[in-house]
Amino acid sequence: MEAKSKTIETYQRHDKDTGSADVQVAILTKKILSLTEHLKINNKDFSSRRGLLMMVSKRRRLLDYINKTDHKRYVALTQSLNLRR
Repeated sequence: MEAKSKTIETYQRHDKDTGSADVQVAILTKKILSLTEHLKINNKDFSSRRGLLMMVSKRRRLLDYINKTDHKRYVALTQSLNLRR
């Protein structure tokens, strides 16, 4: 829970922001990284693999939205999260 609130504080756009696209992408990225580590150990966990693919898809849609609305914000976010563009 503390890691999630630190992530929110890092990527929020204003003081009361908890659900902007930037924050959602950052939270999804953290979840994706942890689930990827889980799947390296448990390679037959197909339900978690499906959840991972759904999270990656949602993150891609959010990133496409950010890119469409504000390209500079998209570049800054992908660089800070070490994502490919």
